[in-house]
Amino acid sequence: MKKFLVIFGCFIAFLILTIPSSIAQCAMCRGTVESSMGNGRNNVGVGLNTGIMYLFMMPYLLVAVIGYMWYRNSKKAQQERQFINARVNQALNRQ
Repeated sequence: MKKFLVIFGCFIAFLILTIPSSIAQCAMCRGTVESSMGNGRNNVGVGLNTGIMYLFMMPYLLVAVIGYMWYRNSKKAQQERQFINARVNQALNRQ
């Protein structure tokens, strides 16, 4: 559990530290922003950057949620197996 949390924490810290440097735009988005800035509208670039970052983060969040659910379910199954084995050993020791 601790190893998983350390790895997950390092991954999240890496993502947080690299977000400011990863705000980038594709060529078409950049052209749109440059043309809109020529017209005096600056909020289009901010909206495009936010959309790009949203699309960038969603697959990672989805994988993280699925991984956490898998880990939690495997942990519960392991605890159930240990409980059953303890009960079986207890029953065998009584005989």
